[in-house]
Amino acid sequence: MNIFRNRNNWQVFLFLFAILIGVGSLIYTQFLVRSLKVEERKKVEMWAEATRLINSADSTQNLDFLLSIIENNNTVPVILTDGSDNIIATRNIEQVKIEDSGLMGVKLEKMKSDNEPIIIDLGNGTSNRIYYKDSIILSQLMYYPFIQLGFIILFILASYLALSSSRKAEQNRVWVGMSKETAHQLGTPTTSMSGWIEILQNNYPDIPVTKELALDVKRLEKVTERFSRIGSKPSLTQENITSLIQNSVNYLKTRSSSKVLFVLPFSPDEEINIPVNPPLFEWVIENVCKNAIDAMEGDGEITIRVEEAEKHAIIDISDTGKGMPKSAWKKVFNPGFTTKKRGWGLGLSLAKRIIEEYHHGRIFVKSSEIGKGTCIRIMMKTGIV
Repeated sequence: MNIFRNRNNWQVFLFLFAILIGVGSLIYTQFLVRSLKVEERKKVEMWAEATRLINSADSTQNLDFLLSIIENNNTVPVILTDGSDNIIATRNIEQVKIEDSGLMGVKLEKMKSDNEPIIIDLGNGTSNRIYYKDSIILSQLMYYPFIQLGFIILFILASYLALSSSRKAEQNRVWVGMSKETAHQLGTPTTSMSGWIEILQNNYPDIPVTKELALDVKRLEKVTERFSRIGSKPSLTQENITSLIQNSVNYLKTRSSSKVLFVLPFSPDEEINIPVNPPLFEWVIENVCKNAIDAMEGDGEITIRVEEAEKHAIIDISDTGKGMPKSAWKKVFNPGFTTKKRGWGLGLSLAKRIIEEYHHGRIFVKSSEIGKGTCIRIMMKTGIV
């Protein structure tokens, strides 16, 4: 059962909202750009007409108004040329470029490709041309919607990360609360059962089942301890993990199908000491093995290999189950992910948290093949606590 259905709807909404704002801004900005281009061309045409009138005026005419038109163009870069495109005058162009004939030639060619020139008819078959380019304001406005869209995307990304962190923290608080409440609820009946089993052992010492019941009660006490430690920083001690793995396997053997074969290709006397919390580490081994048993549907072989390499202990837990597609290799560790009809899908998620957050190791799917099985690898440092 997936307990995290219908999430991420808000992410889709934010994404669509960003697209709407970006497209709307782009359309409106393009409208403004077209309007300003028309206005700037009118300004240049007025500048051209003023230049023509000044050139054709006689000395008795007042040219102050025409000169003011030319002087008031402080934004649009223009180049005035003769009929052969020889530069006569410029406006709103850096002095350095004016003094460099090579740069001015490049500038002129660029203006020719930007906008159609404005022809000034001087009469007698002669004419001048005015070339111009978009003003700095217009150029900036053209890029504005893309910059705005970039900021929107950054805002959504930051919001996504913040909300994801907040959601993860909230989920952690829920799991910690559930774990501690479970430990509290298990404590009272477990203590009571311990008392009853002690009475049974005293009154009926020859009944074998009381011994098994005692083992199960001790197991419940260990489970209660495990749940109580979720959310608290566990203490780590140097322990022989081959012995801990053997303990977990011995417990699972008596509570699994007889068709499940456990293979441990390492010597019981072999020692690989690493800093661990024994109850939590055993919980990881059990969870991974139980997941393997489910994948094999209670019939198959589980092989646990342990080796020490490059300051790491490497534990490979392989099964002969149904395997999984590569797209599910990371999802199996997500809370709530399960392919079973029953269950909460928390076993591997808890295993990942115990290994990576409490022991600073790694747990991942090393390999998996449909119909052949899966191998889960655990890597933990062998350093001193």
